Amino acid sequence: EDEQKLADALLHLFVEFGALKSLDAAAAPVQSQVKCLQDFITEHCYTCSNKILLGLGKMYSGGGALSESIDEASGEGTALFVARVIDIYCAARS
Repeated sequence: EDEQKLADALLHLFVEFGALKSLDAAAAPVQSQVKCLQDFITEHCYTCSNKILLGLGKMYSGGGALSESIDEASGEGTALFVARVIDIYCAARS
């Protein structure tokens, strides 16, 4: 039950990314959402460094079941959008 709540909360973060897709990937609200994602992962799973976050972005957009799940919940193209905004977020902090 706790795992399902955690999964639902994580998926909700992607739904919020989906609502931001019309904005520029470097826009403050979009970049703030990346920080929310990183903080969520750090708080509930493991320390999510920028390096780990970049790897997760590649996973999100890599195709297959994960990408499909993100896009199904959040709208077509959200997985690719999230990967792009994560790249921008991490590049600004390196």
